[in-house]
Amino acid sequence: MNILGLSFYYHDSAAALVQDGVLVAAIAEERISRRKHDSGFPKLAIDFVLKQGKVTIQDVDYVVFYEKPFVKFERMLLTAMATFPKSAAVFRESMQRWISDKLWIKSMMSRELGIPASKFLFADHHMSHAACSFFTSPFKDAAILTVDGAGEWSTGTMGVGRDNKIEIFKELRFPHSLGLLYSAFTAYCGFEVNEGEYKLMGMHPYGKPTMVDKIYELIDVAEDGSVWHDMRYFAYHYSRDTTLTDAFGEHFGRPPRDPKKSDKSLDPFYCDIAASIQRVTEEILMKMHRYLHETTGMDKVVMAGGVSLNSVANYKLLRDGPFEDLYIHPAPGDDGGAVGAAYWAYNHLLDQPRGPVLDHSYLGTEYTDAEIEDFLRKYEIPFEKIDDDEEFADYVARALVDGKVCGWFRGRMEWGPRALGSRSIIADPRKAEMKDKLNAKIKFREAFRPFAPSVIEERADEFFEFPQASRHIPARFMLFVAPVREEKRDVLPAITHEDGSGRLQTIMKESAPVYHRMVERFGELTGVPVVMNTSFNLKGEPIVDHPSHAFNTFSLSGMDLLFLNNYVVSDKAKKKIAETKFVLRHEGDTVTELVS
Repeated sequence: MNILGLSFYYHDSAAALVQDGVLVAAIAEERISRRKHDSGFPKLAIDFVLKQGKVTIQDVDYVVFYEKPFVKFERMLLTAMATFPKSAAVFRESMQRWISDKLWIKSMMSRELGIPASKFLFADHHMSHAACSFFTSPFKDAAILTVDGAGEWSTGTMGVGRDNKIEIFKELRFPHSLGLLYSAFTAYCGFEVNEGEYKLMGMHPYGKPTMVDKIYELIDVAEDGSVWHDMRYFAYHYSRDTTLTDAFGEHFGRPPRDPKKSDKSLDPFYCDIAASIQRVTEEILMKMHRYLHETTGMDKVVMAGGVSLNSVANYKLLRDGPFEDLYIHPAPGDDGGAVGAAYWAYNHLLDQPRGPVLDHSYLGTEYTDAEIEDFLRKYEIPFEKIDDDEEFADYVARALVDGKVCGWFRGRMEWGPRALGSRSIIADPRKAEMKDKLNAKIKFREAFRPFAPSVIEERADEFFEFPQASRHIPARFMLFVAPVREEKRDVLPAITHEDGSGRLQTIMKESAPVYHRMVERFGELTGVPVVMNTSFNLKGEPIVDHPSHAFNTFSLSGMDLLFLNNYVVSDKAKKKIAETKFVLRHEGDTVTELVS
């Protein structure tokens, strides 16, 4: 049975294909279209997952959309009516989009895909979140918590999963939302909502949680973690242009920070704000976990929704919370809704048996040696190839020891927002200057942003306070921020954040053998089986997909070496074709490279 899951028209469009319970492919549209946070119909992503599954759209039994458009339209309409006339501008704009596009998703999909309307199903938004984590988890039975900005009406849900069924028994409703609360403070600190939340999380260790009490003056929190907002301070439910009212800035004594200036300094006031909302978020999530544990009596929990990307909170929930174990899907946000929608239909609705555990994230595109070499030769890019994987791992490890910053492009691209050793930029974490070098000359981003460590799974606990690493699958997806062991912080200065933590990725040998061996070899040379890892992209761009994207990014940055599978490109190649920029055009299944 072939089930195609889709998410689009809000945040990150994506497609996923489940075949007989196995997730064979999943990808966000932005990776192929090259439009950051592409929210349009995911035609390119659909084409890829079908090709990966060796099927056509006619072979698909059901296409499942990740939410219910008419229910969401009801929420938009009733919210606009309740806040009129303040909502006039956003009502006019949103109604134009809904009436022209969003209400007619079923007929549009039928037209675009060329299949009858009878093949389409619609899952509830938060059910899609719940299904994406529960049905890919290692747990037969588990409590379920979903928390995000907003779905149709729900902004958070609690439930239980048993075998191939999910029951949602509690929900929090719009406009009251932990996700929207965190986004409000993202806007207040001068970052873009739905884009800058991870920057706020990265900034919080530079401050102190001095504003916690003032934040709690804006909200009421029940014992189950339910949040009620005093809406005098918020405008996201009726405004097209702003998240906050003037009262919000007056409450904290300073106006919202200018987004154009927010990246240039670490103002202590806004750092304290970031630390305070992080503390409040952790406390609310902990209340949710404790209530869910007491209510269900279960010892395992799965989480999903955009708030589940708060890896600082995730670690504390695992370490200090009531559950023995925790699982989070590698793409817990709206892109992961495509996976959840497909599994909801396959398992819950169609009563099919559970498929295998998702213990890796390598579900995207892959390019063969022949395709890579054709690209390099076509544009006369100088290269060498090291055929033997052991020799290649040694070559890369020695390059890192020598202080080289390298682009690593290998195997199937990662599913989800994290680079996990398929599309990564890597460097030596022992060199303190690497953090500033990568931020300033490679990534062109804010200086306070931390970098992640990739560590071989079997030695993670030597360097991080993370025992039994192999038991905790989300660590493979970079979803926990753990303390770097105190005695190792001087050894790992480039990845140790301001508070002594690191957002680690544990590498499983079975799923990424060459990446694992390279890091292991680096450890044999240095005593430190850890490399510095960041996503292979420049600021404002999606992570690279095609070899041409990798070469573009390599050419436009200060990287020293580029590894495309076992092909090695040095920085001399930059000078040879410095004016070349590759642009991809998709014509059906054919990818054409254009040179501008």
